[in-house]
Amino acid sequence: MGGLCCDRNIQGGGAVVNFVIGLIVALGCMLGGYAALGGHLMVLVQPWEFVIICGASLGTFIVANPMSTIKDSGKAAMEAILDKTPKQKDFLDVLGLCHAMMREMRAKPRNEVEAHIDNPTESAIFQAFPSVLADQSLTAFICDYCRLIIIGNARTHEIEALMDEEIQTVTYDQLKAYHALTAVGDGLPALGIVAAVLGVIKAMGALDQSPELLGGLIGAALVGTFAGIFISYGIVSPLAQKVKTTRQKKLRVYVLVKQALLAFMNGAMPQIAVEFGRKTIPAKERPTIDVVENATSPGGGDAQKEAA
Repeated sequence: MGGLCCDRNIQGGGAVVNFVIGLIVALGCMLGGYAALGGHLMVLVQPWEFVIICGASLGTFIVANPMSTIKDSGKAAMEAILDKTPKQKDFLDVLGLCHAMMREMRAKPRNEVEAHIDNPTESAIFQAFPSVLADQSLTAFICDYCRLIIIGNARTHEIEALMDEEIQTVTYDQLKAYHALTAVGDGLPALGIVAAVLGVIKAMGALDQSPELLGGLIGAALVGTFAGIFISYGIVSPLAQKVKTTRQKKLRVYVLVKQALLAFMNGAMPQIAVEFGRKTIPAKERPTIDVVENATSPGGGDAQKEAA
């Protein structure tokens, strides 16, 4: 388990390094090219222009979004920077839980299965997969459809349609942060123009001054336009795209559960049903059949923990 945590820390650290390297390359090439053309870097140091742009964008972000979305946007940004996406171990846990629940539904009476579904936090099956239990939304998704399966009245295509509808709803909720950040990125160039206009207004008040002073004021005003465009297309928009990619990867576990449970409803054995789920895992993170078989076999979970 310690090795697994170490691996995740290394992966998170690598994602941060990539993010920082990307910013350094973008800033280095841009500022280096400007300096090579003979520009003076100190001209770009206009803190109040940045205060106007960043403050206005933050204010419009707060106006446009409820507090839940604002908080989730910060969380989503950190997830994107740290690359907190499901890894092979996470997919194995979901497959293992689905396999265990399908075995229970196949072999045990309804009242015994309902004991796990009604209170998953007290269920020995769910407790064996803490990474799944920690995700309340995914746990509720699994419990709800296991309950519908053991009731026995719903048909497969009805359950599939209901699953698709819920996955679409979860996707909408998970991507609110992406849409909020995208809106900020789209508005930043215009807010940069606002900062530039304010700078030009200030420069117009100094028309009686020397050309050198007037030129400096106009140059400072144009820094606002530059800052708005760069922050938009160089930082916020790429971060929003990474948030979208990260959240979409996290939603793959829902598709995994859906395919496994539908296969089970259609009569597949639990070991075959989890293979339907395994096929939905991205190739980079997809465990082999042997790994899944070892993880879902009796005692396989313990062996997997020891290996980790």
